[in-house]
Amino acid sequence: MRRSIPAVLVVVVGLLLLVDFVLVNPTVASLASGAQELIVLLAAAAALAGAATLVLRHWLDLSERRRDPLGSGVLLAGFAVMMVAGLYPGSAGASDPAVRWLVAALLAPLVAALFAMLFVFVLSTARTGVALRTRQAAVMLAAAAVVVVLLLPIGGSLGQSLAALAGWAFDVPIGGVFRGLLIGVATLTAVHAARILLTVDRADE
Repeated sequence: MRRSIPAVLVVVVGLLLLVDFVLVNPTVASLASGAQELIVLLAAAAALAGAATLVLRHWLDLSERRRDPLGSGVLLAGFAVMMVAGLYPGSAGASDPAVRWLVAALLAPLVAALFAMLFVFVLSTARTGVALRTRQAAVMLAAAAVVVVLLLPIGGSLGQSLAALAGWAFDVPIGGVFRGLLIGVATLTAVHAARILLTVDRADE
């Protein structure tokens, strides 16, 4: 059976970072720092390659009038505007006033609109769950209703009590669930990588 090279790299880097977190050793710390810098560089290279591929694909769609040429043109225009605002001579990059204005004037309203649409879809999904009358849907709707009540803009001592209770709910039960999910995903990933490395299971490549 073939061994998965990406899984080997993930396990090696993960073990190195774990050892650096547990032990205080200058050599291990320097190796872990170098691995982190390499990961950042690889992620930046992957992001650049992805951006170049996206631009090329939409440029071909626009030039050949296929799929959605209007959407491709809007995407390319937005990409060009952000690149010019962040890379023109004398620009401060992401902290440049032009970039900040574009983010505040364009990206923030777009994100708000997407979240507004998400709220409508959540309500539609909740209605479907109520129609199905499943226990899971009832639990989710009850939890959502409790969170909405805790976040109501109520003044006075009642509002302060609700705000404190909402902070506790986010930090303890909801935060515990998210931490449990992250730990479970990390554990399953480590087990799967170990199975591949020990040739117990085939690598899905």
